Amino acid sequence: MTKLLILRHGHVAGIAPLRFRGRQELPLSPLGRRQAEALAREVEKRFRLDSVYTSPLERCRQTARALGRPFALEAQASDAFIDIDYGAWQGLSLEEARGRWPTEVDLWLDRPHLARIPGGETLAALFARCADGLESILRLHASGTIALVAHESVNRALLLYALELPLSRYWRLGQEPAAINELEYEGGSFSLRSLNETRHLAGLS
Repeated sequence: MTKLLILRHGHVAGIAPLRFRGRQELPLSPLGRRQAEALAREVEKRFRLDSVYTSPLERCRQTARALGRPFALEAQASDAFIDIDYGAWQGLSLEEARGRWPTEVDLWLDRPHLARIPGGETLAALFARCADGLESILRLHASGTIALVAHESVNRALLLYALELPLSRYWRLGQEPAAINELEYEGGSFSLRSLNETRHLAGLS
């Protein structure tokens, strides 16, 4: 049996008020750094990590470094888990994007599996590369505990894959900064143990 922890990076600028961050290089905010340390303490308390994987973007790398430190593990970056490509929307606020592409933005928010982001990535493409990346990792780890630090979009796609849910359920899976999702993988199937845990962040501001 392999235990899989799917974790989101800590807070960055552009989460609230919302901007389409995508593949922008955004460092963790001071709050995000505190969240990463709190996440690392929680993981160290409850698990014994054997490997840490991460998106190549710095906000995930920073979070992954905090996670790996107590176990003397260096995170392995994979492009399979980079954030969704928001194309022409990257860096824009929701209002700015809707002002130029109202139909496309509303479709993304209401029926994301049908949306096409101008110059960007479809949800189906995100899902396929995340699933392939996850399967590659699982082939390397028949047992042990793996941590994967990624983005809200990537985590949603990974959870949809693990739970065999349709892409239309994308927005139904909450993913807060520095959240923990715990799954077990055995015999080709996943079992969900916890979703979007954030109690370790209580009192942070």
